[in-house]
Amino acid sequence: MTYDRRDILSIADEYVLGLLEAADAAEIEVAMERDADLRAAIAASRERFLPLDTGVSPAAATEELWQRIEAALPAQDRSNSASGIANANDNRKNGWRAAAISAIAATFVLAIGFAYSVTRTVEPLVVAVLINEAGEVQAVVEDFGNEQATIRLLADFTVPRDKTIQVWTLPSREMGPISLGLIDGVRSARLDGPALPTPRNDQLYEITLEQAGGSPTGRPTGPILAKGLAKLPR
Repeated sequence: MTYDRRDILSIADEYVLGLLEAADAAEIEVAMERDADLRAAIAASRERFLPLDTGVSPAAATEELWQRIEAALPAQDRSNSASGIANANDNRKNGWRAAAISAIAATFVLAIGFAYSVTRTVEPLVVAVLINEAGEVQAVVEDFGNEQATIRLLADFTVPRDKTIQVWTLPSREMGPISLGLIDGVRSARLDGPALPTPRNDQLYEITLEQAGGSPTGRPTGPILAKGLAKLPR
């Protein structure tokens, strides 16, 4: 992929929003390593689009809403139902609904994390379940509010030799994203981050794939591997 210097802001926006083809995105990631302007543009785009992550409150769908959606769907395709395979985009009554229900799995993982936490002497102030774009649980972050946090990776990430996983949080929009530390190819790690305000409910946490040694800008520049909002242990 080649890009005009005049289009660098548009390219940065498309990359951050995930609108580029996989090959083009990979090319941009390579270009970032040698192009400071491109890195800065992508970092600026990430901060500009932060309200998309934090500005909308989740809402639960009621049973009445499910019924209205189902009533508007096409009639069941019996030839497809014979295969017994439920796809994420399956429009059959109850079949497509299974894909939405799978997101509930994250709640169970969160509950497990809470149960694990209360058995220890020191409890985290918040716990965040991080999921990828497919809604699959990838990691759990526990923030103790004393410049220390822990992360447990629940998925196998492919990390090239010249890359590293970096953990971020967003204490406030004014502060912007703050690095909690790097993960050196392990499934779980303790993070010794900077002194930050006490973590709060619904605080954003995420992990990105950055250059070895961490983001050169001090802000997320690589692709987001997973993200999630913190919840208070009960």
